[in-house]
Amino acid sequence: MNQRNLFEVDWSKIPAPADDGAARHLPGRTIPPLDLVATDNSSVRLSALKGRTVVFAYPRTGEPGKIGPVDDWDMIPGARGCTPQACAFRDLFAELKAAGAGHVFGLSTQDHDYQSEMAARLHLPFAVLSDEGLSLTRALELPTMAVAGLTLIRRMTLIVDDGRINHVFYPVFPPDLNAGEVLAWLRANPVS
Repeated sequence: MNQRNLFEVDWSKIPAPADDGAARHLPGRTIPPLDLVATDNSSVRLSALKGRTVVFAYPRTGEPGKIGPVDDWDMIPGARGCTPQACAFRDLFAELKAAGAGHVFGLSTQDHDYQSEMAARLHLPFAVLSDEGLSLTRALELPTMAVAGLTLIRRMTLIVDDGRINHVFYPVFPPDLNAGEVLAWLRANPVS
């Protein structure tokens, strides 16, 4: 069963992901010095960014008229909700910045061309990073899932301070509330 609308989702009909402990090792880890291509056509090295950076990672955003790469996408715990999550970060972007986020990025294993189209279509005020080659995913041992021959990052949000992971939101559900949770955390944990 797939709900056909990308934005109006009944989360009660979608299985929530369980905390499998796959992100437990991330707090305190240093981001490796890897360059990722961004939707603004820049190259971003997360490890070199000063201050606080918010990176929300997700499996893959939906394509117009197509929810996921497989028919039962909604029934894969944690798969559904990438577009609503990205839009929530868009809608709270100014507040996230005011709460201390020097940078906000989306992150997925989708290719740069698709991400660029999606970022323009959704009017995202931040860049989305492509880890299509899985370099960052493998270096940090990010939790992943395999779907239709694709390796996808499980939904999570990283708070990175001066290149070191300070806090991890994992699992994330429902995805459209994640930006609000991050905002509340930023306000409660200001940069010192």
